[in-house]
Amino acid sequence: MAKISSPTETERCIESLIALFQKHAGRDGNNSKLSKAELLIFMNTELGAFTKNKKDLGVLDHMMKKLDLDSDVQLDFQEFLNLIGGLTLACHDSFIKSSSSQK
Repeated sequence: MAKISSPTETERCIESLIALFQKHAGRDGNNSKLSKAELLIFMNTELGAFTKNKKDLGVLDHMMKKLDLDSDVQLDFQEFLNLIGGLTLACHDSFIKSSSSQK
């Protein structure tokens, strides 16, 4: 009988991203996409540290237009991952700059 191993940290992160998307998508009936309203809820509840100084809805409109590659005014999972990837890159760049300046 094969031993079932527990998920790796990377696998758990992937599962978390999928669960996070599913948690916020579908409040308006379409569970495969985030509407602008759902994106706003996601940003405010899950990314409060990033959005605390960005209460302007124009910023949300700009983000939506930039991320919404198929122009359907919703974010599918790929477009959602582009948001997460962009934020992750920005955090990584900030961390690298901060580490470099402390040396």
